[in-house]
Parts: sequence; structure tokens; C-alpha cells
Amino acid sequence: MTVSIRVMTAGDGYRYLLNSVVAGDGDRDAASVLTRYYLESGTPPGTWIGSGIAGLSDDILPGGAVSEEQLRRLMGYGQNPTTEEQLGRPYRKFATASDRVQRRLTRLPENLTPAALSTQTALIEAEEASKPTGAPVAGFDLTFSVPKSVSTLWAVADGGTQTLIAQAHHAAIQDWGYPQAVDT
Repeated sequence: MTVSIRVMTAGDGYRYLLNSVVAGDGDRDAASVLTRYYLESGTPPGTWIGSGIAGLSDDILPGGAVSEEQLRRLMGYGQNPTTEEQLGRPYRKFATASDRVQRRLTRLPENLTPAALSTQTALIEAEEASKPTGAPVAGFDLTFSVPKSVSTLWAVADGGTQTLIAQAHHAAIQDWGYPQAVDT
């Protein structure tokens, strides 16, 4: 199984999921969810999985659909998706380039000439613009893909075998061990 990992930042970092995972962007009229999963382009709606669900509200159930509001609360603000209770410490706020420039300008000597001040301001602005602004990590978006041989087997199999393959894939996702460290 191949696992792709995408870092999601706090605040608006989850927004890319809103048009796909939360709503699902496949053909909702497809005869079978299983068939749609393999045949349609797009993403099926997101569902709650994992052992961390037990620490959330009783309204969050394994396999239940993830709503936009729940995603915004959890990933955007670090809150319980249904109660809005803060989970741990609030996300850290990083200074913007503009904030860093202003902080550094206040430390310059007051007796600089206008020309020297202008030169120093330009240097500081250029330095701070070249630095990345940090962003707190809210979570990770994991995409689990089976090898092409499994997809090919599914495509040529009868309905019962297709169901077994899909069940095995979903069981593998549930059993997948989370990495100790993620290289981002």
C-alpha cells in the first residue's frame, strides 16, 4: 500500500478539503458507492476513522461523515468538532514578515539620517521577505492507495471478490501504523 502524506496547517490549511473530501465530488447517482469509489474521478466524502475518535464527542462515530463545520473546528482551530471545546493548547501564532520588519525597525538607533534609515529599512524588508513565515501544523492528510495490481484484480473480478478486496483495503487502512516522525 502506498501512503501519501500532506501537512495541513492550522487556520485555513484545511480549506482544500472542503470541495472534495467533505462534500464528495464524485457522481452521487452512481449505483454503488463501491463502484463509484473505483470508477469515478473525484474524491468520496470524508469519514471519521482512527482511535482518536474515542476522545471526541459522543456525536462523532467511526465511519460517520465529516461535516464542513466539524472540519473547520478541528483543523482550523484545534477544537472538539461538536462541542467547540479547545483540544490542548491553542495553535501558535507566527509573526508575519511585516510584523518582523516593524519589530526590527523599532530597534534601530534613533539618530540615523533619513538616507541611512531608508537603506536599513530596505535591507530589513528584503531579509524578512526572503524568510518563510511559519505555520502551525494542525494535522496530516493521508491518502492510501493500493498497488495497480490490486486495482486491476478488482476491475476484472466478480462483485463478491470486489467486495472482499475493498474490505481488505479498508481493514488495512484501519490497521496502518502511524509513523513516529513525518519528514515534511
